[in-house]
Amino acid sequence: MTTHLATEIASQPGCWRRASELAGTAPLPQRGERVAVTGCGTSWFAAQSYASLRERAGHGETDAFAASEFPLGRRYDRVVALTRSGTTTEVLDLLCELRGTRTTVITADPSAPVVPAAAEVIVLDFADERSVVQTRFATTQLALLRTHLGEDLTEAIADAERAVADEVPAELIEAEQFAFLGRGWTYGLAQEAALKMREAARAWTEAYPAMEYRHGPISVAGPGRVTWMLGVPPPGLPAEVARTGAVFVTRDTDPMAELIRVQRLAEARALALGLDPDRPPHLTRSVILSP
Repeated sequence: MTTHLATEIASQPGCWRRASELAGTAPLPQRGERVAVTGCGTSWFAAQSYASLRERAGHGETDAFAASEFPLGRRYDRVVALTRSGTTTEVLDLLCELRGTRTTVITADPSAPVVPAAAEVIVLDFADERSVVQTRFATTQLALLRTHLGEDLTEAIADAERAVADEVPAELIEAEQFAFLGRGWTYGLAQEAALKMREAARAWTEAYPAMEYRHGPISVAGPGRVTWMLGVPPPGLPAEVARTGAVFVTRDTDPMAELIRVQRLAEARALALGLDPDRPPHLTRSVILSP
């Protein structure tokens, strides 16, 4: 069975290349601007990663908020909204509240209602998806944003090509529980990794900042369970997890490529359980609330 999810996961290296080529002309925040980034679900996690990367690169103060929790009394030079469908109620409502603030939207649909609601729009229609579970659009947004911050993604794309080709280990497909860890910008990726496993495979997953994992969550680690680090693990943590009997997964690869491995695991686990990873129960492509 070939799923839309599998096809979209495999297309990510090419999508990242195209996004990197667009970064030089995209109307994105300039150095020194005070910026807020917003979205819902996966886009909120991508917003968190970008905010951390932008501050780390010295481009200026950058905050990330779920669209429903945006602090309207706080002033920003620009608000960047991330939304695959361009129809999410909370994002549209927020843009209406932000009249007078410069707004930039990144979306996959040039005809979506979010387009006229924003001052500037970046359309990544080549990264749109048929699966309800979002994969390539989220990482393609980040490829665009990372390149705009001055990163060269050549090695990241090479890592992604390996990630879409490698075999998914059986011990991971059969694991009972997963904890995903990140540091700095990769904490947003860890949250997204956990979300993919919940959405596609209905798995028991959690996500934590890596240094916080010792402060309680490590108590659930044990045989048949997995602790997965996106990025470089803190010193000593791999050995501490190994002593619990859990599997500790870490690689010296780009963290976005590591997220691809999690996406592939989620799809493989769903199929092994007889689930449809393209259409998880109770989920839709966009959350559109009644008036």
